[in-house]
Amino acid sequence: MPTTSNHPQSSTDALAALGALPSAAVTSTALTERYASALLGVFGTPQRVLVRGSGCHVWDADGRQYLDLLGGIAVNTLGHAHPLLTSVISSQLATLGHVSNFFTSPAQISLAERLLEISAAPGGSKVFFTNSGTEANEAALKLARRNAGTADKPRTKVIALENAFHGRSLGALSLTWKKAYREPFEPLPGNVEWVPAGDIEALRAAVDESVQAVFIEPIQGEAGVRELDVDYLRAARAITHQAGALLIFDEVQTGMGRTGQYFASAPVLPDVMTLAKGLGGGFPIGAMLTFGHRTSDLLNPGDHGTTFGGNPVATAAALATIHVIDKEQLLSHVAETGQWLREELSAITGISQVRGRGLLIAFDLDKPIAAQVVSAGLDAGFIINTTGPATIRLAPPLVITRDQLTTFIDKLPALIGQGLLTHKEN
Repeated sequence: MPTTSNHPQSSTDALAALGALPSAAVTSTALTERYASALLGVFGTPQRVLVRGSGCHVWDADGRQYLDLLGGIAVNTLGHAHPLLTSVISSQLATLGHVSNFFTSPAQISLAERLLEISAAPGGSKVFFTNSGTEANEAALKLARRNAGTADKPRTKVIALENAFHGRSLGALSLTWKKAYREPFEPLPGNVEWVPAGDIEALRAAVDESVQAVFIEPIQGEAGVRELDVDYLRAARAITHQAGALLIFDEVQTGMGRTGQYFASAPVLPDVMTLAKGLGGGFPIGAMLTFGHRTSDLLNPGDHGTTFGGNPVATAAALATIHVIDKEQLLSHVAETGQWLREELSAITGISQVRGRGLLIAFDLDKPIAAQVVSAGLDAGFIINTTGPATIRLAPPLVITRDQLTTFIDKLPALIGQGLLTHKEN
């Protein structure tokens, strides 16, 4: 018979009892060894074992503090352990944790309505919830296949952009440009063709009545935060509309306030938009938005599904995230702070170019020392990321302050110098 008499007295005690919170005697080295023995090595060796977070800081198993300038790769919108987010997640889980897709919940319905509202969706628009950005892009690709044309004029092709990244599952991977990601797993679902990003005439030449859809990231994050200007997005809208192809914007990394507006592609409205990462403030959730009756009617009951998509806890977390973005006016904060940060970075010797919008920023170094600078930064207490030999990406929580960023700006010249020294020694 179930009993609660031996349960830990607090949540912290429970984490410790379950092995999710190590004791002070357990080192990062020991935990890393356990990781290597138990987990598939697709991510390589973890850089650190993190055990706690608060605001824009995290701590590792050895007690060292870090300023999180990557935000879980643009995920931790509100930082770590935000009080409203943790409260909402706990309350929803204590009320209703999971119901499957045979049922719905108020949180799921309210989040769908809120996303349609903030995206200025036209009548007939709908939302499909997933667990990740890859799954959202899979759903979008599956929907695109239903834009199949007619027997005498079939649509068989999908267009993506060079340097695109849309995920690692087979369908999403088929849209991803980098051969090193794709080739080990070929043959992949076809028939995908790539055109140069930002080249309107190349896009116009590629899109005809044989094309089902065009996939575009408004800012190519994994390619080094390379933005496509609004004229290109407008041209893509006109070109796809004329050809009868779907225009699909992948805003997995750029959406939910990351750029200082809810969606980086605004004011251009696609047929489909995919979201994830920052949507749940750290809780796993993704979404596919379909705009208008024509697009929303392409998938029928039974055509697609997911067990966990639209989970009450995940959707409640996303509602809390949106609430904080609005209440704390984070969109204007992100726009202003991002502009200031780009200006500060541009003034640093050793940085050749700064790109991005809002708090999705990349900067290129004069030398191919990005990996060395990332390593030096970690040792100095800063979590940053490299997307190429000379490129560093920043995607901190949207709540980060200028004072916190100044600690990084002040230290960065020394980190670059240390990176140069390490590069020469090797």
